[in-house]
Amino acid sequence: MLEKINNDLKTAMKEHDTFKLSVLRMLKSSMQLEQIAKKHELDDNEISNVIKKQVKLRKDSIAEYQKYGKDDSVKDLQHEIEILSSYLPEEMSKEELAKIVDDVIAEISPESIKEMGKVMRKLNEILASKNADMALVSSLVKEKLSK
Repeated sequence: MLEKINNDLKTAMKEHDTFKLSVLRMLKSSMQLEQIAKKHELDDNEISNVIKKQVKLRKDSIAEYQKYGKDDSVKDLQHEIEILSSYLPEEMSKEELAKIVDDVIAEISPESIKEMGKVMRKLNEILASKNADMALVSSLVKEKLSK
């Protein structure tokens, strides 16, 4: 994955694609910070986690910018998310996630929403290596446990 990012960075330089170049440089910087923190070379799973964090930051920023009507910034952030997401595996669909949530709830048999933590811990273990939107997972769990 690192090799693909480096190659795309070189290509963006050659093509004078300043937007993509800036996004990839920011990503490389984030990866280097993570590498320093972990004190070892990052594997593909760790690189994916860095990219997911960057995508999440941008999604959160989009919500803020939309509140204040900054449409240009929203478009830029959406374009950045598209670029970053191209390095991630396909995200799991809502239906796939709902099935996994149902299975875990059936396995744990929580009695109320107070036991949501147990369900989420188990789901985090299961979904750690997959590309899943954990905010969506959390809302699905809340919805199912509130019934």
